[in-house]
Formats: sequence, structure tokens, C-alpha cells
Amino acid sequence: MEKRILGFDPGLAILGFGAITCKQSPSKIQDTTVDMVDFGVIRTSADAEMGQRLCTLFDDLHTLIQELQPDLVAIEKLFFYRMSSTILVAQARGVLMLVLGQHRLPYLEFTPAQIKQALTGYGNADKSDVQAAVARELNLETIPKPDDAADALAVALTASFQM
Repeated sequence: MEKRILGFDPGLAILGFGAITCKQSPSKIQDTTVDMVDFGVIRTSADAEMGQRLCTLFDDLHTLIQELQPDLVAIEKLFFYRMSSTILVAQARGVLMLVLGQHRLPYLEFTPAQIKQALTGYGNADKSDVQAAVARELNLETIPKPDDAADALAVALTASFQM
């Protein structure tokens, strides 16, 4: 059985994505292999009007989902930093949720602490520890860049551990 999981680290300026496949052996349920499919970011220009930035996210997310054909989506839950940046992230997240609804894709949400716990065993782990765990779990020689893409892969991996 194979399942493709698409992870997202929502943001307005930079929205990270990471896709993985999980293959379960029919003979051994505990025997699961995880491979990276793709990762990257969707960027919007700070010079563009808000409506245009949200349209860019909308269009690019549709294209991404059509290309990657995920079975499941995993999203990092909104974490409150400063109120102004939280509102911008919430707007981008709203577009993401709309696109998922239009594609009728199931999704899971995880807090930053849940993601850190799943990958490192410690809910207050440093970002560098999580990124190293992503590289280790996916057998990568280097940590994926930019950070938003690595974070999205961490979200996808967290979902794969739920299987």
C-alpha cells in the first residue's frame, strides 16, 4: 500500500511544501519505507497587493495539488507570534484550506510542539534538530532548503508516523 502525503508550512510571503510517499509492506505492517517526492516554496512579493498575493497562492496551490496528487495533506497549525504576522499567515492558511476543500482532500493538523515531538522525541527541540531529523528520516545527504520547505517535510513526516 502506498500513500502520498503533502505537508505544508503556511505563510503569506513563503509557503513551504514537501511531499513524501509511504509504502507499507503487505506482509509486515511495521515495515514502512518513506521517500521524498518533492519540496519547495511558493513565494509572494511583499510589493504586490494583498489580493494578488492570495491569488498567487490560490493558483499555485491548485497547480501543486494537480501535479503531486496527494492522498493526504498535513498542515502546521497556526502558531501565534506577533499579531500582525499571525493575521497574514491566517489569510494564507484560509486560501490553503479553501483549495483543499475544492479538491476534497483529507487533512491533518499538527502544532509545532507535536511536530518536534514526533521527529525528535522532544516537544521543545531546536529547529536545527528537527531539520536534521528530516534529513535522517528521508535519507538525505543535506538538510532541505529553504527552512520553510524542510518544515513542510517535517509536517508530512509527522503525518506518516500516524499511519
